[in-house]
Amino acid sequence: MLTCEICGEDIMLEEDMRTHVLLSHLENDMHCPLCPLSGVSYDELCFHISSAHPEKQRGAQHPARFASTSGRSAGMGSKKPQTPQSCPAGDGCDAAPTGASRVTRDSVRPKPNSTPGSGGSSTGEAAPVTSTLTAWSPKTRQESVRHCVEDKDGLKAKHSEAKQKRRSSPGEEKLFSCPMCALVCSSCFILQEHVELHLQEQRAAEGEKRFECPMCSVVCSDSVSLQEHVELHLDHGAAGNSAGSPGSDLKLARQLQQEEEQRRRLEEDQQEREEFKKLQRQFGLDGSGGYSRQMERTMERDVARGLMAPTEFHCKRAEMMESLASGVDDGRTRTQGVVRALYEYYQTECKDSVHVWLSADTDHYCSSAGDKSWGCGYRNLQMLLSSLHTTDAYAPLLQEKAVPSIPRVQSMIEEAWRAGLDPHGASHFNQRLHGTRAWIGATEIYALLTSLGISARIIDFHKPTGPGDTHPRLFEWVKQYFKSGRSSRLPPRLIHTSLPPLYLQHQGHSRSIVGMEQKKNGSLCLLLLDPGISASDTRRLLSRDTVSPAVRQVRKFAGSLKHKQYQVVAVHGVMSAEEKRISILNSRTLCAERIP
Repeated sequence: MLTCEICGEDIMLEEDMRTHVLLSHLENDMHCPLCPLSGVSYDELCFHISSAHPEKQRGAQHPARFASTSGRSAGMGSKKPQTPQSCPAGDGCDAAPTGASRVTRDSVRPKPNSTPGSGGSSTGEAAPVTSTLTAWSPKTRQESVRHCVEDKDGLKAKHSEAKQKRRSSPGEEKLFSCPMCALVCSSCFILQEHVELHLQEQRAAEGEKRFECPMCSVVCSDSVSLQEHVELHLDHGAAGNSAGSPGSDLKLARQLQQEEEQRRRLEEDQQEREEFKKLQRQFGLDGSGGYSRQMERTMERDVARGLMAPTEFHCKRAEMMESLASGVDDGRTRTQGVVRALYEYYQTECKDSVHVWLSADTDHYCSSAGDKSWGCGYRNLQMLLSSLHTTDAYAPLLQEKAVPSIPRVQSMIEEAWRAGLDPHGASHFNQRLHGTRAWIGATEIYALLTSLGISARIIDFHKPTGPGDTHPRLFEWVKQYFKSGRSSRLPPRLIHTSLPPLYLQHQGHSRSIVGMEQKKNGSLCLLLLDPGISASDTRRLLSRDTVSPAVRQVRKFAGSLKHKQYQVVAVHGVMSAEEKRISILNSRTLCAERIP
């Protein structure tokens, strides 16, 4: 690599350095050796000699050998520096020059070990010259000067054209443009350093950016590595196909789509299993124990909190086990005489009622610690059985002489399933209720009553029939049910029938209908016993001082029943053996009476 000491530009070859020095630093100092013309370029001087001195061109050398610097003029015999367009013979133009200087090419072109302008001498003097040209006459010199002046404009035009040609020529000067910005460099090495600065800035800006492979779990540090890694994937995928097969990308896309669908199905299955487990826990089918286990856990928590003494815990646990073994409810949550208390209340109070219908005597059973949040269906069934025990027509059909406990009720429903009743419902519970916290509804009540030989109906009020999502058809049906019973020897305003209460089921809860009240304005009101109401609140109906506010919890107008669907189980007689067999067969596809 050579460096020009005049301008500092780097040149690769020695030949290019010589051309650079000649064109960039010496062409403005060129002068004609045959006439006073000076201060022209290399191209202008060539054109001048070939046109103005054709007769001297044979004896003269190349025009590039002549320069007008002080050192070179001294080598030609001149004692003082020349100015542009000055005569080399002296101050006067009449005197002919005593001789002309012949300068060799090596005297102008820098030697390899010398600097431009030094002439190869350590003192800065010009190299020796040889005089070869003859003297001029004044006439010849004047004609040459006149011819040069006339061609001055043409020389300048030629000079400009030559410079433009050198600039546009790709071989003379190469420019390197940065691909990342608008910078133009004259050297490829400078461009390389500049681009490396760009790359360093990009890496610093990216920081800790990570690039994940879309086809596997590999994480790359930069985009180039990621691209190479993905190309390896594609190469391996194409290895199983023929070289350059156009279907390789399609097969890879299909494979990725299948993997995505399989992953999605696995996620959906996992979510479905989790939701099913939640439903199992909600409906008591998760195998966490039934009535007795929940009662024990509740008493254990009370002991841990200091609410129950250990001795009391063991006593209550022994009583519970004894009651469960007998199959009879212990009566701790039972409230007797509720319907009788309502009858007495309507005899003396509530004068705005036109008609009041009451069911047969029914005991109220509320939820306990052993069945809290899941035992409402069992408690309503106990209310219904307590009423059937008081009716002569149904009492002989009941297996138990008293109201059974919740575990016993579960066993009775399982026996009904084994007899062939409601096989679809049995499969829903996996043929097992005992020892679980499973909820029951209208179909399980129907199966138990049918197994006992008691005729029952399921009426389905599957959609609202009144404004504001109310069910006036439900209220009207209940009114017709109580009106069909035999009335006792009482005033017509208050009718105490011998009909069993109605089992009322809706989403998430169930209650028992023990009466119907009709106001003077024609509005109807259901009288409901709710197992969610505690025994202490229900016993307020038994006191004259607290009966009025307690009745408000029993009354339910149409605006209070706004669930989308309601089901009612009604008892309406005793079945014969043949009717029972037919009912068992029909229960394989159990259907309810839909209203409307």
